[in-house]
Amino acid sequence: MSSNTLAFIGLGRMGGGMAHRLLGAGYRLTVHNRTAERAVPLLAEGAVVAGSPAAAVADVRTVLLSLSDEAAVDKVLFGDVVPALEPGSTVIDTSTVSPEYARRCAARLAEAGLRRVEACVVGNPLQAREGQLRVFVSGADADIEAVRPVLETIGSEIVPLGAPGAAATAKLILNLLLGAQVASLAEAVTYGQRTGLDRDRLLATIAGSGFSSQVMRFRAELMRTGSYQPAFFRSALMEKDLRLAVADAAQAGVEMPVLDTVRARFAAVVEAGDGDRDAAVLIEHS
Repeated sequence: MSSNTLAFIGLGRMGGGMAHRLLGAGYRLTVHNRTAERAVPLLAEGAVVAGSPAAAVADVRTVLLSLSDEAAVDKVLFGDVVPALEPGSTVIDTSTVSPEYARRCAARLAEAGLRRVEACVVGNPLQAREGQLRVFVSGADADIEAVRPVLETIGSEIVPLGAPGAAATAKLILNLLLGAQVASLAEAVTYGQRTGLDRDRLLATIAGSGFSSQVMRFRAELMRTGSYQPAFFRSALMEKDLRLAVADAAQAGVEMPVLDTVRARFAAVVEAGDGDRDAAVLIEHS
């Protein structure tokens, strides 16, 4: 099978964006998603839609995953994909999982005669469609080089970080900072609003200040307009990533009282039923 033929499993907003990008770059793609209607736009662009993960990977040597959590990776990868892959095939996993799970996953795939490239992506769905993601990669150098053309199609920057688990750690660290900025923005603006300041003006002031960042400017606009769906980063996934990071830091002997409080704030958002809304919705719960 041609190296230009790939399978892509998991077509959420990030996964769907990456799949669109790969199709636009000339790759032949077989795709699968648990919610089948998410594959329809890709079908119109020339993708082949498979009815199961196993069917998606039949006759391909490179598979990309973009799944929501470790339970989904375990079920799809080891329950469906691994038994259907030929030895020597490569799994490019863009899912955000714990570093410990990433290491276990790499070992299990190696035992099955398969290669794993940890490819943690940083950006939003719009950047995914444009191939402008930052891609943190871990794994064997030879395995990374073999799929570099794929990585360079979805990303504008490829950052190699070494052994399995390292890319996952870097991704979680960045998401810790993202969560902290969103939470601090929501609390600060709520404080100002409750004391009589105009919310929209305050958000614009913060976004244009030297204290801002690209993250703050982006989330400030979502807060100003109340544009929480479709989510650029679901609150439920934010809580999950913060939880993984705080737990992994604890194993390394690092306490994170500030960031664990942020995690608890997002857990409350999820419990209130807003887990599928963008993390910026936190301001409505402040």
